[in-house]
Amino acid sequence: MKCVQFKSTGEPRQVLKCVERDAPSPKHGEVLVRMLASPVNPSDLMFVRGVYGVEPHLPQSPGFEGVGIVEASGGGLRGKLFRSKRVAVLNRAGGNWSEYAVVPAAQVIPLSSRLSMEQAATFFVNPATAWIVTQEVLKVRSGEWLLQTAAGSSLGTMVARLGHALGFRTLNIVRNEASVAGLKAAGATEVVVFDPLNDSADKLLSAIRRIVGNQGVRYAIDPVGGATGSAAIKAIGHKGRMLVFGTLSEQPLQFDPRTLMTQQASVEGFWLGNFMNDRNLLFKLKLVKQITRLIVDGVLCTTIGKTFSLHQIDEAVAAAEENDRDGKVLLQIRN
Repeated sequence: MKCVQFKSTGEPRQVLKCVERDAPSPKHGEVLVRMLASPVNPSDLMFVRGVYGVEPHLPQSPGFEGVGIVEASGGGLRGKLFRSKRVAVLNRAGGNWSEYAVVPAAQVIPLSSRLSMEQAATFFVNPATAWIVTQEVLKVRSGEWLLQTAAGSSLGTMVARLGHALGFRTLNIVRNEASVAGLKAAGATEVVVFDPLNDSADKLLSAIRRIVGNQGVRYAIDPVGGATGSAAIKAIGHKGRMLVFGTLSEQPLQFDPRTLMTQQASVEGFWLGNFMNDRNLLFKLKLVKQITRLIVDGVLCTTIGKTFSLHQIDEAVAAAEENDRDGKVLLQIRN
């Protein structure tokens, strides 16, 4: 079978290769999935660089999410139930950039036929994160403000659309003016441009307070860290909460503890895989139904840009890291 593989961590365009290897066999409790498509997410590229927080077992194939057909089971009730079904593959160990992947049966979820292959391939990471962090963890209510950094990303746009649909207001932080119009069209309430290389944290705080008032925001989400995430912490109001779920800047948060002390505020970590691992099958099935409806309604759908084959992994990675790309890059593994 063909797969994308890296033998050492490093820059994706240098270490990723399309190779041939034997197809894996599922053990008890596992399923063999014939992969159809998988997106190129920032988490995948961080994994290849060795900075994601999940240790690769070299040689390693990347790919944490995707869609495929269950072809065989190593035994167990779930595996037998999912046989021949199209499923979202939530591969916590990585490995979806391959013609076949073996995963625990608990990491595949049957999907509705209403979803296109493209939406099925990108079903989980961004849509589930958008719903879970806002509605299951923070429980942002209608009329409340939610501040988010990296708002110009695919996930950020989803959160803006979700806020518009559910009635909570979004204060969206982006790095350049080019992202403003698209976010406004998606339903963003307010958009603030903040470049951590040129703007001060106090400038961002002043801009936020002009919008929400001196009381600050009650809810915030940050996948960036570094100067941007640190500046966002200053905007958290009394008993406010900020969820940190990414390190796109690859820089630590830096802030005065009194910022949290005086506001009785908190900064919490969120990891989607851990959250889902602690939930039962009934919760997951309800979540899938909710996300499917919101994707079909156009709220949590993913805009797909360029599509590549496994052989075109160099071009796929380059396209995924373009600042002005017009949508998510997708690896189409089979038709």
